[in-house]
Amino acid sequence: MSLDPTKHADWEIAEAAEKNMKTVYELAEGLGLEKEELLPHGHYVAKLDFSKILKRLENRPDGKYVDVTAITPTPLGEGKSTSTMGLTQGLGKRGKSVIAAIRQPSGGPTMNIKGSAAGGGLSQCIPLTPFSLGLTGDINAIMNSHNLAMVALTSRMQHEFNYDDAQLEKRNLKRLNIDPNNVQMKWIIDFCAQSLRNIIIGIGGKMDGFMMNSSFAIAVSSEVMAILSVAKDLKDMRERMGKIVVAYDKKGKPVTTEDLDVAGAMTAWMVEALNPNLLQTLEGQPVLVHAGPFANIAIGQSSIIADRVGLKLADYHVTESGFGADIGFEKFWNLKCRFSGLKPNAAVLVATIRALKCHGGAPIPVPGKPIPAEYQGENVGWVEKGCENLVHHINTVKKAGINPVVCINAFYTDTDNEINAIRRIAEAAGARVALSRHWEKGGEGALELADAVVDACDEPNNFKLLYELQVPLRERIATLAAEVYGADGVEYSPEALKKLDQIQDDPELSKLGTCMVKTHLSLTDNPSLKGVPKGWKLFIRDILTYNGAGFVVPVAGAISLMPGTASDPAYRRVDVDTDTGKVKGLF
Repeated sequence: MSLDPTKHADWEIAEAAEKNMKTVYELAEGLGLEKEELLPHGHYVAKLDFSKILKRLENRPDGKYVDVTAITPTPLGEGKSTSTMGLTQGLGKRGKSVIAAIRQPSGGPTMNIKGSAAGGGLSQCIPLTPFSLGLTGDINAIMNSHNLAMVALTSRMQHEFNYDDAQLEKRNLKRLNIDPNNVQMKWIIDFCAQSLRNIIIGIGGKMDGFMMNSSFAIAVSSEVMAILSVAKDLKDMRERMGKIVVAYDKKGKPVTTEDLDVAGAMTAWMVEALNPNLLQTLEGQPVLVHAGPFANIAIGQSSIIADRVGLKLADYHVTESGFGADIGFEKFWNLKCRFSGLKPNAAVLVATIRALKCHGGAPIPVPGKPIPAEYQGENVGWVEKGCENLVHHINTVKKAGINPVVCINAFYTDTDNEINAIRRIAEAAGARVALSRHWEKGGEGALELADAVVDACDEPNNFKLLYELQVPLRERIATLAAEVYGADGVEYSPEALKKLDQIQDDPELSKLGTCMVKTHLSLTDNPSLKGVPKGWKLFIRDILTYNGAGFVVPVAGAISLMPGTASDPAYRRVDVDTDTGKVKGLF
């Protein structure tokens, strides 16, 4: 018997369900896996040897490919992970062979205000505690791999400063002449630590390193994480690792991990992490958890490897893209699908009445504080006004050649009049619409959504990329700004303009994909602007180069690669039962 989500916390629901969950051996048997393809980490979590699986099943046709995205969310989230789990459970209830793929949660939001992104209510990924607290160590491997590059960089700078060319030659080193004012990489840590955004390292004597300004970013923004998301296999990963630009020399030439002789060791940390992790929904459908980049500051996708495995093992594979369709779906569309060669059959666009009210004029909710009273009563006018944002995202998905399925992620407080308003407006915009009560009722509440997705998958589509890589970077940024965000143009800082010109003059860098860094809380680069703002220009303040991952990263607005921890973070409510060892308070 499932617990009532209106009366119990997510961790309590997960703990109750975990008493009857399948073992990884039962999951593997249901998927038709062979013994050597399953790499158990205990009884309820495993890694999958993707190379063996893909080789054995290379001639098996792929299943249907479904992406889950959303409208512009409130600061409280929009329920994409919950909807991904609910849809997977609903397809399971319909007797479909189905696998989901989601990202591994970062310790930053897990211990801050957003939670672990396992889903919620009766639509979750379990077991919750290992899912939320490190899983099989992939993010730890990413931190070690990434920070090893920084160790190699800073130690080389120290040695070059302390020794002349002859002394360097005795140590089998050549002078790289690294410019301390042009270091590309940051250190990383998997928490929201605003005090590490700007630091000074190397304080002390001659043997304490090279003193310079430095900084930390959150682990999920690492280029190593991006490479895990897009790599096709170990060989591809090793090649990408060697292309990471860590800094530039004093003549402006890039210094790579290969130049520092560290790319091989970095890859060694990542060998096991390349295998996706196997977990399950509350109702026992398999879930692949692999890679964890945010969508506002990174690519925002689970791995290509996980999707390739899921498409071979099931008739329906449901993957999730981070945040709204202007960010997560756009990167799924123009980066992930470009790199993988895979084409989606359907896209689900998640919307809540709470978020639509926010876009329609209701007060903006503040994480950690009670939801404003204005959200408690019916207000069809706010919902209708907020649907302008929904229609904008419907049109974005349609530009990819797909007719979206709008999932009304319903809560028990929503009214029929508000639901009917969404259905009327979304259908008029050319989308299928499904009401789904998966949070409250699990797979049984997602049957309408499951049926709509099956119908959408059976409908031919004309999937196409928004831009070709031969198009100059400036034009690509302008296209994204106009066609996806609704901007009237693009403005650049002097630093960004300088980097833009350098990239466009480089025949290799100019052909990389475009991965925008932008707030998820608005279509614009200003998080306080809701709905569909008019008469604005996108401001690009910086452009980063992720040569190994295969894209350039325009940075819009004031967004930071190191989020901050709020005054009332989640870790204040997480504890351990010292008698049983069970963790409580996660969400």
